[in-house]
Amino acid sequence: MPPQAPNKWMVTITMMTGTIMAALDMSIVNVALPFMRGNLGASVEEITWVTTGYILSNVIIMPIIGLLSDRFGRKRFYMLSVVLFSLASALCGLAWDLPSMVVFRVLQGMGGGALIPVSQAVLRETFPSEEQGMAMGIYGLGVVMGPAFGPTLGGWLTDNFSWPWIFYINVPVGIINLLLVQRYMQDPPHLVRDRSRIDLLGLFLMSVGLGSLQLMLEKGHREDWLESDFIRLLAVLTMAGLALFVWRELRTKRPAVDLRLLKNATFAAGTFLGGCLGVALFASLFLVPLFLQQLMGYPALDAGLVLMPRSLAMALAMPLAGRLYNRLGPRLLIAMGMLVTAYSFWDFGRLSLEVGFWDLLVPQVWQGLGFGMIFVALSTVSLADIARPKITAASGLYNVVRQVAGSVGTAWGATALTSNTIAYRGELAQHLTPYGTAVSQWLAGVGAGLASRGGQISEAPAQALMLLEGQLERQAMMLAFNRVFFMFLVMFLACLPLAVFLRRGKGGAAAAEAVAE
Repeated sequence: MPPQAPNKWMVTITMMTGTIMAALDMSIVNVALPFMRGNLGASVEEITWVTTGYILSNVIIMPIIGLLSDRFGRKRFYMLSVVLFSLASALCGLAWDLPSMVVFRVLQGMGGGALIPVSQAVLRETFPSEEQGMAMGIYGLGVVMGPAFGPTLGGWLTDNFSWPWIFYINVPVGIINLLLVQRYMQDPPHLVRDRSRIDLLGLFLMSVGLGSLQLMLEKGHREDWLESDFIRLLAVLTMAGLALFVWRELRTKRPAVDLRLLKNATFAAGTFLGGCLGVALFASLFLVPLFLQQLMGYPALDAGLVLMPRSLAMALAMPLAGRLYNRLGPRLLIAMGMLVTAYSFWDFGRLSLEVGFWDLLVPQVWQGLGFGMIFVALSTVSLADIARPKITAASGLYNVVRQVAGSVGTAWGATALTSNTIAYRGELAQHLTPYGTAVSQWLAGVGAGLASRGGQISEAPAQALMLLEGQLERQAMMLAFNRVFFMFLVMFLACLPLAVFLRRGKGGAAAAEAVAE
């Protein structure tokens, strides 16, 4: 007699505990980096390895979770990942210098990188076909909202306790997750333990290619991209490593990563669109706080709190998307989500230095609604035609594309912001000459104002010029932000036709009912 299936809601709680824990750690350290830098004796440049190490190991482990699940059993592999993540979290809090911290963060990333894709695969198999959208809506709440709430939670823990607590908090949560996994998680009946030889060459080429790409994206902006010998070396390793990796995986009988899954048009289109979502999500998580801090003078914690409306809008949109999926289908729902998201970037592209509360609230609400609709529909439809034994491998591939795309989006946004700021500064400076009437009157008025407040009359003209320089820089950066947001609008509109390739799949005809129910 087969064992009774565990309660699907307890399985959901089990999987979401690990998902939220891993997703939070992608961003929870960001606000604590200045404090960690002082304690660990690291420079501003060196401390970024704390973030880079985690993301790097995440990216490398995600594509091979199918291989490792088949090798060790999915339940055992998941439990090992939770143990590694929790133990590495405790060691991060105890780190005594930068090298030890980076090593422990890499280990933490290896454990955390498996939790999110495996959770997606387990939820897909636990819920019946008519509840798939509901399952992916719940899954999306952890994956998408974790990075959004991470900086706020990290700031609170750092301010009220100390930075090691952003890591220590994972230990009790990890223990709870481990107990829940032992009780409620089961290996699926279709899982066949595979103890054949591992494609070590494929793993090596993948590690070189993805590792070099991630390092290039993380460091390229600071190193001025191809002006740096180090970045040029990484670019060569990326192209060579990934090209040889694809060639190897398509030729070997037992690949480390089954790229043949991309022959499925729905999965390929969904994975690509998931990458577009990752580009926009991670780039906006980088750009909006930067705008608030650099141009509006918000403290880091306040900048994180300003992003809350988008997170709340996503929390509202995901249950709604679960209900609408069954009635509208993936194509229309994703198209609607992309249009709403494109509109939000158009709204962001009209911001100015005189923004008020509603100017920041409205585009974030639109963006949260759009992201929520896209994420749930994509997560549901992308794996709809994938055979159950391949679900875990497909989930790893789907998630790593979104993760790498997020790094591409952040790097692209940072580079485009810098280059456009320089360009706009040059254009604006052409219209500012000390002999122009408007400029001379402005300088005279500001100089008089400074002198009337007790400043030395002889220094007032120089101080006025410095203020004019600051205004010029702020206006140029504002225009650059507008331009970058407009670029993301164009990207979403360009990707819109890909929705045509998405089908409900064999199990999707009944699609999802509402999460709210």
